[in-house]
Amino acid sequence: MCLRARLVRWGLILAGVSFGWVFLGASVAAYGVANFLQSVAAARVSVHAKLDPGLLLKLAGHRIYVAGLVCQLGAFLFAFLARRDLPLFLVQTAVAGGLGVTVLLGVAFLRWRHPLSEVILLGALVLGLAALIISAETTKARPLNGPEVLALALSVPIVGLLGRAGARLHGSPGSVALGALSGLSFGAVAIASRPLAGAQSFGAFVTDPLLYILLAHTVIGQLLLGLAMQRGSTTAAVASMDAAAAIPPALVGLLLLGDRIAPGREWLAAIGFVTALGSVLLLTRYAEPQHHVRDRYEAQGRCRPRSPAVAPAHANGASAPGAAVNGAAPLSVRTNTNGALDANGRARTESPRRASAR
Repeated sequence: MCLRARLVRWGLILAGVSFGWVFLGASVAAYGVANFLQSVAAARVSVHAKLDPGLLLKLAGHRIYVAGLVCQLGAFLFAFLARRDLPLFLVQTAVAGGLGVTVLLGVAFLRWRHPLSEVILLGALVLGLAALIISAETTKARPLNGPEVLALALSVPIVGLLGRAGARLHGSPGSVALGALSGLSFGAVAIASRPLAGAQSFGAFVTDPLLYILLAHTVIGQLLLGLAMQRGSTTAAVASMDAAAAIPPALVGLLLLGDRIAPGREWLAAIGFVTALGSVLLLTRYAEPQHHVRDRYEAQGRCRPRSPAVAPAHANGASAPGAAVNGAAPLSVRTNTNGALDANGRARTESPRRASAR
């Protein structure tokens, strides 16, 4: 009887606290799958050098991207529900763990190769975010006032303009810059969604300006993330996005939303902040484009092709003797003086005697 009473007691305790963590865990897994599917779809679309909303329309034509978008929507809903019970910075830093799910899926299905330095930095990023989680103290958030809502609204055009400038970057720097900007948008979404999660009625929910700020930042963040993944390094794009979506909201929560650091753990929070941010900055240096993206760049002529192309032909269909091949050294083909061809259509070579006479 005593054992049964204990089981009932523990069951009640788990029933009271497990839903927030279940939603958070489901959000982490769903975000990891979403990032993986969207990176695969983005690699199949021609690279855009500007902030073009048409990219989302092209990506929407891929079933893989649509599946990733569904996963991301589910992840957002799970995170939204988790924010009702868990602090904002706790949810944001935990969601960043979805990067590990993305990497595992890439290694398993696309054979992504990650250098040791990148693996170490990813581990440091996880440890830094974990330190922020441990140092967090759960509290009830206060609502945002008018000026704070206005500042959040002004961040929409600011991030959009910065994204337009960042779209000119290529390679890993472009992945990091655009990924960080998308993270700022998603971080603003998290900040706006925290008060929305406590809406008392549906009418109050749909009339709250935070809802429309949330929707605008969601579209901008999604577009910037697609551009970031096109630049080549999915790991760098997602890592910078996760850090930018976790660290600023954590600070906003501490300064404006009433979140607190557990007493005596301020040092742990500082170490976690520096470790997470430093890992992302170092990841911008060591991150390498995945092999399938490099192949696509070569196919579009952005990189030097691995094998020379066929030499251009004359109007009569014959290859030009000595013509350069895509900028390579000219071909040294010795032909007969009358330009005669053999039975296979190839130019006849001169006899050794006539060649030596030259």
